[in-house]
Amino acid sequence: MKTVLVIGSTGSMGKAALTGLSEHKVITANRSGESADHAVDITSETSLKALFDTIGKVDAVVNTVGFCEYATFHEMTDQQWRATIDSKLIGQMNVVRVGTEYVTDGGSFTLISGILSVKPIPYAIADATTSGAIETFAKCVAFEMPRGLRINVINPTVLAESWDVYGEMMPGFQPVPSTLVGKAFQRSVDGFISGQVLTVDA
Repeated sequence: MKTVLVIGSTGSMGKAALTGLSEHKVITANRSGESADHAVDITSETSLKALFDTIGKVDAVVNTVGFCEYATFHEMTDQQWRATIDSKLIGQMNVVRVGTEYVTDGGSFTLISGILSVKPIPYAIADATTSGAIETFAKCVAFEMPRGLRINVINPTVLAESWDVYGEMMPGFQPVPSTLVGKAFQRSVDGFISGQVLTVDA
């Protein structure tokens, strides 16, 4: 049994991740702290440091959050770009940078991207761009991780459980059950791979 920190545990992707981590001791966190063990803002280094100082050593960190703004490229404002980059890209990088000293030898980080990086849709330029960037980050930083630490990214398509919300904006996409996405998180946490993007698509 491993001790696994799951950031974004109450969101749809966080719940999907939890389905694959049932054999482990899970510590949960989200931005508000509501229905979770702790509150954390991944865009704040201070908030992340406070979280890790509180919980101490863990064997794995799973991040399932990354806020994105949606608009066409020509309508997207600088503020919207920065909000997306600060969360989905730099925020996830912060999780790794701050969390590295708190993860036990041979432990792992699992981050989140999204299928829109390879199957773009209207208004999702910021999501697609930052998803691709976090995948490149993981592939590269895997070579620099100390003490045998691993890092992977889950790239899921839309969840069946979220189809009512996102289906209209994703015509032609086939949703997948959250338990299938949970298997990808399980593979990342319990396997030995590193620097990999685990795509979950129909």
